[in-house]
Amino acid sequence: MLDKKKKLKLVEKYRTHKNDTGSTEVQVAILTEEIKELTNHLKTHKKDFSSRRGLLAKVALRHKLMRYLEREDEKRFTKLVKALKLKMPKRQQVNMAEYLEKEEVTEEEEEEIEE
Repeated sequence: MLDKKKKLKLVEKYRTHKNDTGSTEVQVAILTEEIKELTNHLKTHKKDFSSRRGLLAKVALRHKLMRYLEREDEKRFTKLVKALKLKMPKRQQVNMAEYLEKEEVTEEEEEEIEE
């Protein structure tokens, strides 16, 4: 668990405006720090399955928040990934028009299929 001083430093560093304490960036930064601490804890306490479960929950929540941020504002997403040095692959968004063009069967192919 993070102490208040560390949490305040993270809030000050990643906030988007003066009174910001709960933006996506701040939440992800806090989760990232908690994940680092839990990972170090689990290196020495290999059989602590309760903490392992908590770690997995935090990783899943961070992943969810990162996908939300990527979907809503890609610039903020890339800035945060670089600042926290995370390995997050970009999701490729499929353009529906291009997808449908690939899936369309031409008239000649339809005739071949009918034969």
